[in-house]
Amino acid sequence: MTFVEKVADAKALVKESLEKYPKITVGCSFGKDSMTLLHLVRSVSVDVPVFSLLADTEFQETYDFEKRMVAQWNIKNYQRYIFTQESTDVASCCGAPKIEIAKKAVEGLDAWISGVRKTEGITRVDFQYIEEKNGLVKVNPILDFTELDVWRYLAVNNVPVNPKYSEGFRSLGCARCSFPEEDENESERAGRWKGTTKVCGECGIHTQPLR
Repeated sequence: MTFVEKVADAKALVKESLEKYPKITVGCSFGKDSMTLLHLVRSVSVDVPVFSLLADTEFQETYDFEKRMVAQWNIKNYQRYIFTQESTDVASCCGAPKIEIAKKAVEGLDAWISGVRKTEGITRVDFQYIEEKNGLVKVNPILDFTELDVWRYLAVNNVPVNPKYSEGFRSLGCARCSFPEEDENESERAGRWKGTTKVCGECGIHTQPLR
């Protein structure tokens, strides 16, 4: 499938989901994938509510970028959820606290739109375009986008990105569990939870039921 076809299919899925699920929102971390997703969704409708789940340990650049983009894109239906990282264990970073705050973010909704991709890591290869858990639907429009597709979309559409990427990061989480690339042959999410048993793993919001 070509890049243009992937974008067209993603937009079609967004349009279909907005029509099918009246109570729907978009999850945005303000990373590269989220910015691709957010731009794509807003190309279909600018009225879709947006939420973020941010730890109190994010990079300062992430907070600054969030504030800048909400203002620059005039995102009116935006809700920020902040959670506290209480554990000192990096392997527990962005685990249970993030899942609990995510449940609040999607409470009472029919569905939410996510920016996960299959090629990010082995934990995501079996994800589907439409997933349902306990009555809550998760829509993954850019599931088949590669890392190159994401950067291509951002470049073609002049979408701003978090400045931390210029420092060698390929996958951004919080400041405690994210590290820049060290080897050109490592996987995209190798910098997440590096040095722990959770390396390349998941925070849980894409694998655990949120209802």
